[in-house]
Amino acid sequence: MDTLLSRDQVRRVDRLAIEELGIPGIVLMENAGRNAAGVIFDLLCDELALDPAKARVAVLCGGGNNGGDGYVIARHLHNRGVSVRVYTTVDPATLKGDAAVNHTICAKMGLPIERITTAQQVATHAQGWSGAHVVVDALLGTGFRGEVRAHLADVIKRCNALAGPKVVAIDLPSGLDCDTGGPSNATVQADVTVTFVAPKIGFDAPSATRYVGRVVVADIGTPPGLIDRVRASG
Repeated sequence: MDTLLSRDQVRRVDRLAIEELGIPGIVLMENAGRNAAGVIFDLLCDELALDPAKARVAVLCGGGNNGGDGYVIARHLHNRGVSVRVYTTVDPATLKGDAAVNHTICAKMGLPIERITTAQQVATHAQGWSGAHVVVDALLGTGFRGEVRAHLADVIKRCNALAGPKVVAIDLPSGLDCDTGGPSNATVQADVTVTFVAPKIGFDAPSATRYVGRVVVADIGTPPGLIDRVRASG
């Protein structure tokens, strides 16, 4: 596996790209989501041998930047002709920053966005996820540690119970600790993890193996020299 980065190192890469190079955060999110969408599109077309027009993808979005990545992924897949349905675990009115911008774009594009903010809504909509070819986990990002709250734990457990779809985690499987690789009370079991910048240090832990699946590193537009600088600084 490539050189691994910790939670703090990944944050430093983002911060330096924004503060020193002047790359807006929303550009980094756009690059991340577009390249992740490309990985998912290739999975649909190559591994699953599907006509894009007949492919179905469910994108599960949380309330932070990981959810923002999910909205970018949803619209890029939609633009490639894939049938996409988005499920938000939070009231969209509570979204902030880049995630709010990308939710608004999806809404204005007319993408179907379903709320799964209550236990009843989760139970109702989770039945439809089994009809998707790919379910995208964009619930929790690298900042997560500790315990997954009950509502998201229900979403994750229902995702793990699916028998048919491939599960693609964005940046890391939700519920997995980025640094230790330890699972929480509810952790997504992904077939593929599309991670950004570099694999995370926790992916190398034996405890992470059953959750991360195949790891693909996607570019977000940060220069390699910047990443090397952060690695060298420890």
